[in-house]
Amino acid sequence: MSQWLRCVVVMGALVAMAPPALALSSSEVAVVFNRSVPVSEVLADEYLSLRGIPASQKVGLFLTDKETIDRETYETEIAEPVRRKLMGMPRVRCLVTMYGVPLKVVDHGLTPAEKKAHVLLMDEIAALEKRRAVEPVQKEGGEALKRLEQKLTQMRRAHDKNASVDSELMLVIRKGTPASFWVPNPLFIARRGIGQWGDSDVLLVSRLDGPDPATVRRIMADSVGVEQEGLSGTAYFDARWQVPKTREVSGYALYDRSIHHAAHRLTALGFLKVVKDETGGLFPPGACPDAALYCGWYSLASYVDAFAWKRGAVGYHIASAEMTTLKNPSSTIWCMKMLQKGVAATIGPVGEPYVEAFPFPEVFFGLLADGRLTLVECYVASLPFLSWKMVLVGDPLYRPFYAKPGLRRRPSVVP
Repeated sequence: MSQWLRCVVVMGALVAMAPPALALSSSEVAVVFNRSVPVSEVLADEYLSLRGIPASQKVGLFLTDKETIDRETYETEIAEPVRRKLMGMPRVRCLVTMYGVPLKVVDHGLTPAEKKAHVLLMDEIAALEKRRAVEPVQKEGGEALKRLEQKLTQMRRAHDKNASVDSELMLVIRKGTPASFWVPNPLFIARRGIGQWGDSDVLLVSRLDGPDPATVRRIMADSVGVEQEGLSGTAYFDARWQVPKTREVSGYALYDRSIHHAAHRLTALGFLKVVKDETGGLFPPGACPDAALYCGWYSLASYVDAFAWKRGAVGYHIASAEMTTLKNPSSTIWCMKMLQKGVAATIGPVGEPYVEAFPFPEVFFGLLADGRLTLVECYVASLPFLSWKMVLVGDPLYRPFYAKPGLRRRPSVVP
């Protein structure tokens, strides 16, 4: 993690070198829709027209109308057809999954080898617990049990085959991707500099989705409309702690510091008001007027109505399961509620991703504010892992700050 941090903090220099021509173009986008949900194709056609995407770059699939799909069905009904279609679209490097396309891939199955390893470890833990129950408690036995329990946790994590459809699609043209756990993202800025994406087999994937078709239409209209004058308002960053005094940090502290750095970068650019909270609490209801950008944590599956969102707003909340649904009307998860309340783009996981799987706030918001890259490029450059849980909802071509005068000529600031 410390190696990542050393790479991430040079983001400003990498952004400054990124050529304007790098930005994704409409001709490089294909739209995946669900033929079993009639409005899915209607919305796909509207998006093609709005962004000038060739009509031939539409991929229609017959899928369930549910948000969840099992892995075998994903492979046969999504991955294989998309793979075949892309063979005839050599220029496409971005997929848009449209309203109606399932959100999650669920797979609780273990291979025979995984089952055997799991059973053996459980038996070992049970035997040690039984022995400790009849023998005097010894420090060594307690430490051994703790090590075994930690090993079990790591094993369960490594055997996790659940993922988002979109994250799996990012590697759909790559052969031999394991179903279990995550895969390092070769386009993550700490592994590959911006501007060196040409030879990659990773697809950029974004989703146009929400609780209803009206939300999708608003996202599309807001994204195109705001690009004309540039997004304005206030950027809100909600850290949990003050900036750590030590340079080497990991886990929660690393992401908390990244929130601080994101606030610093936006403050240095000077075209948005920036509000940073580091008191440990959440922004209270009604506390955030004119919200253009947001990043914070940690209120699990419980949206706090603190924000009056500006048209075209972008933000995400770092918590474990904020994209488990986009359709359940009784849910209070952040992503769905933020879309209902007016954001144009948000990011979240369909299950437990572990904090190190989230996009780095300073990278995502720093690149977004620079104005040269599209929303989906900023997302992919800031995303550490693929074939995992994360989802981006928003128009992939959206550039909220491209119209800001002189912005793209300003040097990026590294704190």
